[in-house]
Amino acid sequence: MPRPATEIEAALLREFLAAGDGCVSGAALAKVVGLSRVAVWGHLHRLEAQGFAFAAVHSRGYRLTARPASPSAPLLRALLPDAPPLLYLDSVDSTNEEAGRQLAAGRAAPFIVLAAAQTRGRGRFGRVWHSPPAAGNLYLSFAFRPALPPDRMHLFTLWMGLNLCDLLAAQTGTTPQLKWPNDLYFGPRKFAGMLTEARIDADTIRELVFGLGLNVATPASVWPREVAARATTLAREAGRPLDLNTIAAAVIARVLAASAQFAAGVPHGAIAALWPRHDLLAGRTVTVMQDDETHTGTARGIDADGALLLRLPTGRTRRFRAGEVTLRPE
Repeated sequence: MPRPATEIEAALLREFLAAGDGCVSGAALAKVVGLSRVAVWGHLHRLEAQGFAFAAVHSRGYRLTARPASPSAPLLRALLPDAPPLLYLDSVDSTNEEAGRQLAAGRAAPFIVLAAAQTRGRGRFGRVWHSPPAAGNLYLSFAFRPALPPDRMHLFTLWMGLNLCDLLAAQTGTTPQLKWPNDLYFGPRKFAGMLTEARIDADTIRELVFGLGLNVATPASVWPREVAARATTLAREAGRPLDLNTIAAAVIARVLAASAQFAAGVPHGAIAALWPRHDLLAGRTVTVMQDDETHTGTARGIDADGALLLRLPTGRTRRFRAGEVTLRPE
């Protein structure tokens, strides 16, 4: 069976990444992928159509001079050679929906769905996640068959949020925060959302899909005015350009590692102990909407089961396993 073009191009890119600013000869590239130099040149042309640029240097070969600003499946495969299969789509209704369809069709897990655009991106409660085909956005879903107890699903999202905040802080020098239970913020502005969905059989999570929408360097002009007023990006907060595919590769690696840690067993109470590091709500006045009731009080972190702790005006502390949180403006 012929090798997929993406795998061949990932192997070629791996050689260029290893060379850094240096050159790789056409003969060396041909040997790595087991193709003729003419065939290699054809794959380089395909990569150029995706946004890569190569300079031919006389008697030395080729040098990689530019990478695409949009997500690149071959580049991510080059950066993550040991990652599970990556399904890349130019456009999809929702990466979570596609992951669910692939699981239902029997696709082996884990796998990753990455899209350049979503036509019906969504968050919690069916809310719209604006997903234009603009360089700077990441739309990712991870599919697992984890065999976990259903009561751990809520903790899974919190654990992922903590890991993502730690990773992005280290990658960008910023201070991202978590708005319980599933949003990532810089101060009053949101830059990422998580959505975890599961199929549960009896007392076991049979299938789990973790979705992530992340604004890396999204131009504000692509958002509706009401979204632009309350959204931000990693690059804006870092104050410098960020490479989308480098961030994507780091995020994928961290999510996979964190999911493996979670499946192996995160100690009870460990998430609550780590939560204050990135807690956006701590000590703030918030309103929690649950069913048809609203409760206003002071956020006091989370407990060992991931429930939000709210100190009411009466002095009593109430815990919420679910609900919609509104933060009073400072």
